[in-house]
Amino acid sequence: MHVPDGFIDAPVSVAAGVAAAGAVAVSLRGARRELDERTAPLAGLVAAFIFAVQMLNFPVAAGTSGHLLGGALAAMLVGPFTGVLCVSVVLLMQGVLFADGGLTALGVNITIMGVVTVVVAYAIFRGLLAVLPRTRASVTAAAFTGALVSVPASAAAFTLLYAIGGTTDVPVGKVLTAMVGVHVLIGLGEALITAATVGAVLAVRPDLVHGARGLRTPLKLRVGGELVDVPAVPAEPAEPAGAPAAGGARKLWGAGLAAALLLAGFVSFYASASPDGLEKVAADKGIDAKADQYEHATAGSPLAEYGETEGIPVGVAGVIGVGTTIAVGTGIFWVARSRRQDSEQPSAAQPETV
Repeated sequence: MHVPDGFIDAPVSVAAGVAAAGAVAVSLRGARRELDERTAPLAGLVAAFIFAVQMLNFPVAAGTSGHLLGGALAAMLVGPFTGVLCVSVVLLMQGVLFADGGLTALGVNITIMGVVTVVVAYAIFRGLLAVLPRTRASVTAAAFTGALVSVPASAAAFTLLYAIGGTTDVPVGKVLTAMVGVHVLIGLGEALITAATVGAVLAVRPDLVHGARGLRTPLKLRVGGELVDVPAVPAEPAEPAGAPAAGGARKLWGAGLAAALLLAGFVSFYASASPDGLEKVAADKGIDAKADQYEHATAGSPLAEYGETEGIPVGVAGVIGVGTTIAVGTGIFWVARSRRQDSEQPSAAQPETV
């Protein structure tokens, strides 16, 4: 659902850019509470994984494909604030390096693909967990539902922006019906990918799933006919700072990176070539009538359109994208984590007490 230049007029694009910048600023502050020495590198990996999976368009209807948006997955794995940052990093890399999504529409894309998906998915996720049994199956089911709803919600958000600042005269009702209809189908794919990924991480490292924290219930034993809590096992020593992927977390990080590279470098060759939901609706309804007047600012990049313009294999472009995304993302998340550590340091000059 990458919105190109020319779909939304300049005033609304600027307003969306301001809103997106505000959301990113708030998320940077919020991410300090979500990130630690283990989750900072995991967040970079999540961004790279989303980049890789977004390259894998899957067919959803005749002549239409869809791809992961990723907001729901990121929010559930690393937290809603960090999730917004993950998707924002992906969209920035795609727009700047690969001419995927307009640069003037970057604020629009961050708003609808990052902020809306994260807020909707995480709200539904937490709401369901409040009433469901405290089990891993509940976490997976809540992840599925939140991801499913987040995609048509994002499509509805695009329609709202189009209603305010669309550059073509297409009835909003027709746009809304077409966008939500096709993105419900895409949402099913999003939900399956999200639930499968969250479930896989839960199976090996449930402590690294942000959305599953605090769901453990104390083990009880029956003593003298009454149930009593089993004493908690002392927590293992914290992993030292600077060793973010120690132990099991290192194995998970390595497996995740290998999966992202495999998907982007090899499986991407087999992605559906059909237009995605927004492209199909835009072509059918005439939303893209003025898009040809706008040339992407990085259209001349060797990696534009994932290397197609320069004959670079899509797999090579994908591997470059994964590497760049994980480097930029991890750097941002480590800076956010470091600022949290700085704010937690006690003042060097403490007044003496008598």
